[in-house]
Amino acid sequence: MRVELSRDAQPDVEIQPVCGLSADDYAQVLADLLPTGWAWPREPRTVLMRTFAGLAVEFARVTRRDCNLLAEAYPGTALETLADWERICGLPDPCVEPPLTGLQERRLAVLFKLAARGGQSRAYYIAVAAAIGFEITIDEFFAFRAGQNRAGDRVNGVDWLYTWRITSVHNRMWSFRAGRSTAGERLRRWGNNMLECVIRPLKPAHTILQFAYVGSIWDDGNSIWDGGNSIWDKQ
Repeated sequence: MRVELSRDAQPDVEIQPVCGLSADDYAQVLADLLPTGWAWPREPRTVLMRTFAGLAVEFARVTRRDCNLLAEAYPGTALETLADWERICGLPDPCVEPPLTGLQERRLAVLFKLAARGGQSRAYYIAVAAAIGFEITIDEFFAFRAGQNRAGDRVNGVDWLYTWRITSVHNRMWSFRAGRSTAGERLRRWGNNMLECVIRPLKPAHTILQFAYVGSIWDDGNSIWDGGNSIWDKQ
C-alpha cells in the first residue's frame, strides 16, 4: 500500500537548540551516539565517559564562539567587533565632541550610519542640518550667459556653475577684542565647526561648497552704518 503525504504535513521532529548547549549537554549527546552493550558503559567515572567529558568542553567552547559570531554579525548586538563596525562606518565621528563612549550610543551611531540613504537634493541637506539642530538655506549660482543675462549682472566664471552656498543664522563671527583676545589670534574668525564637519563630507565631489556667516558679535547683526546690512554682517 502506498501512502502519500500532503504538502502541509510536517514530520514529528523535535528541533534542538544549538546555542546555549553546555559541556554536559555535549557529553550526553556523544554518549547517546554510542551503541549499547557491556563494552560501552555510561557511568560518569568510566574512562570512556571521562574522555567524552573532556572532548565536550572543547565542543561547547567552539559552539559558544560560533553563536557569539551570530550576534557580532549585527551591529545592534555587536561587542567584540563593534570597533570594526565603527571603522567601516567612519566612526567615531570627528564632528561629535566628546566622542561617544557608551555601548548603546556607539551601536546606535553605527546603525544610523548604515541606515542613512544619502542624497544630493536641497531637501536632503536641509534635513541633515535639521537633524543636528540647524536651520539652513541653500543658494545656487549661474555663470553669465549672453542672451540670458543683462548689463549689471554678475559675470560669474564657469566654476560658479558648480558652486552652492549654505547660510545659517547659527553661524557666528568672533572679532579680536582687547582684553578678551590674546596675541596670535586672528583679527576676525567665523564658522560653525559642527555644521561644516557634518555637511562637507556629504557634498558631491565636483562641487564647491561655501558657508555664509550671518551676524557678528560686536553689534548683534545691527550695524549702525547700514542697519545691519554691512559687509561685516553678511559675508
